[in-house]
Amino acid sequence: MSERASAPGGLALIEALVNTVRDIATGADTLGSAEVREHFGITAAEVDEARALRESLRAACLAHAGHPPHRTVTPLGELLAKAPLRVVVDDRDGSAALVPVDAALLLSRVAAAIAEAVGDGTWSRLKACEAADCGWAFYDRSPAGRGRWCSMAVCGARAKMRRYRAK
Repeated sequence: MSERASAPGGLALIEALVNTVRDIATGADTLGSAEVREHFGITAAEVDEARALRESLRAACLAHAGHPPHRTVTPLGELLAKAPLRVVVDDRDGSAALVPVDAALLLSRVAAAIAEAVGDGTWSRLKACEAADCGWAFYDRSPAGRGRWCSMAVCGARAKMRRYRAK
């Protein structure tokens, strides 16, 4: 859907996970595919947990854009509280980072990516498209940080046309 470049750093993982939904209306997604599960490092038994995480992340991305979630989801903080992380300190410069205790756990990788993005100020730039029938995640690179749609050519144009016709 989006013509935009991927999100920077660990946010690319979150963006890719949120965008595993191919059709918001039907809920059709790609997490059922063995290839996609392998990409995210999850098993078939972990798909339901990954879907719950994905929808909580989508709700956070919608909130970044100033919109309510499309449906009721488990609060993201509640899910992330279960992520085993540890603090790693670089002896050379004293910098610190949260890293997954088990790098194979998707939840831990997501939590570490969020911690990094919060630290560098990019977390709130990961948004979900305003269009109720889209919800595609995108990284807002606009100077003012007020992007609303995954694509101005598709969702943005549709919204503007709806407003025009309503007049």
